[in-house]
Amino acid sequence: MNAHIELGRRGEDAAAAYLAGLGWKVLDRNWRCPEGELDIVAHDGRAHVVCEVKTRRSALFGDPLEAITTAKSARLRRLAWRWAAAHGVSGTAVRVDVLGLVVAGDGFSIDHLKEVC
Repeated sequence: MNAHIELGRRGEDAAAAYLAGLGWKVLDRNWRCPEGELDIVAHDGRAHVVCEVKTRRSALFGDPLEAITTAKSARLRRLAWRWAAAHGVSGTAVRVDVLGLVVAGDGFSIDHLKEVC
C-alpha cells in the first residue's frame, strides 16, 4: 500500500479512537456520494458532527489545519448537507470540525477545531 495512503488510514483510525475517547459515537467513516467523501461522521451527544481529518508526518511544511481553505470549507458544508439529507437529519443540526494530526513518536498529536464552517 502507498505510504501516503497508509498514513492517512492510520490518522483516520487515530481520529476515530480520539472521538470515541471523548464519548462520541462514530456513525460513518469514509462516507461517499457523487460529490465527494467525508472522513468521519459522529454524534457528540448533542449534534451530528462531520470531521475532516488531515494527517501529516511532520509540521515541516505547515500545520495540517492550514489545508482547510475557503473552498474546502464550502465543499465540506455541502457534503455535510448531502449526508444529512441521506440520513434524514436536518442539515442545520450538523456541524463541521477539523482534526489535524501530526506523527508524534508511535502515535499522533491531535488538534481539534470545532465549528470550522
